[in-house]
Amino acid sequence: MILLARILFLSLLAQDLVSAQELEAPPMRPEGIEARLKQFSSSNEERKTTLLRLFQEAGCRDQSLTEQAVRGVRLPNVICTLPGLTDSVIIVGAHFDLSESGEGVVDNWTGASLLPSLFESLRGQSRNHTFVFIGFTEEEKGLIGSKFYAARLTREQRARTRAMVNLDTLGLSDTKVWASRADPNLLKALFEVAGATQLPLEIVNADRMGEADSKSFTDVKIPSITIHSLTQETLPILHTSSDRWEAVRLDDYLRTCRLIAAYLAFLDTLLE
Repeated sequence: MILLARILFLSLLAQDLVSAQELEAPPMRPEGIEARLKQFSSSNEERKTTLLRLFQEAGCRDQSLTEQAVRGVRLPNVICTLPGLTDSVIIVGAHFDLSESGEGVVDNWTGASLLPSLFESLRGQSRNHTFVFIGFTEEEKGLIGSKFYAARLTREQRARTRAMVNLDTLGLSDTKVWASRADPNLLKALFEVAGATQLPLEIVNADRMGEADSKSFTDVKIPSITIHSLTQETLPILHTSSDRWEAVRLDDYLRTCRLIAAYLAFLDTLLE
């Protein structure tokens, strides 16, 4: 059962809350986000192909867009790299595979299809960090894609990776964060951005629901956080025939997209 902890971290936020004037959120095109979300498929092969195409259409091409073959499974991880001024890295990940039941729109095409839009939003501004956007394969079978990627990072690559932001199951409600598994500094920063942008954010811990791709990075000592939208009421939608387009609350989803884009831009300035 999901433990609902509706705590606003007021004491933390009061210390050094970002002002709305200081935070410049990158632009997001709602029509583009919605159009990408609608291109879901019930085939993991088609989802991988679509994600590659969406990245290409967003401007991630040639050597910046790669496929990482993952041992033991058929489909690769899809990786789009957006270089910054330094070799310090922020990873943004979402699994593109779906469970055997339902259309997998919420879990997790809402996360995977957002990656090209986030790339697009950050591409138009100067960046300190190199952003690596990853569509992970076979999360539903045990975090296979993310475990493979994280395990193959060298010691130097792990040291250069400042954060891993995981997007999983968005749009069922306003933005939620898995606080009990989040790096404290990343969690604090997310609440600061939510306060500055006046976008909703609540804590919903999913400790008894299994694991998310962020765990693969926590296990190799990379600060990580998972953003989602689950509540007690929406939990029964997952891995059932109810996971379809009609389950997405588009206004909630678009607010989450705006918050994530602003959060990534803030992390780029906050992390060293």
